[in-house]
Amino acid sequence: MMEEIMAMARSMGAVSESQQEVLEALCRAAETEMTGRLRDGVSPEDCGPAFVLGCAWLALSGLAAGQYGGVSAFTAGSVTIREESGEGRERAAALRLQAETVLGPYLKDRGFLFQGVEG
Repeated sequence: MMEEIMAMARSMGAVSESQQEVLEALCRAAETEMTGRLRDGVSPEDCGPAFVLGCAWLALSGLAAGQYGGVSAFTAGSVTIREESGEGRERAAALRLQAETVLGPYLKDRGFLFQGVEG
């Protein structure tokens, strides 16, 4: 399934030749993470193409996060810290959300829930 995830990530994102090794590592990590988050009794194969798509988006999220510009200026005297555009972080968050949305029906609940609350 790893080859399918890599192919999907390459087709959806602008991935340079120099980023191929990083993308492969991110795809492996995405596959491991999402497999571990699946509900009990659900396998990646049960998710159909949603699993490949979700893992590809998650890998591209990691790639986008790595392209974050970071701090462009730092001054200690009057304490000035300038941060470059957070577009990488925003894009990474959007891609992660997309991955979790497409795989949502197959994933374990991770959010807040009420249990045993009397009305």
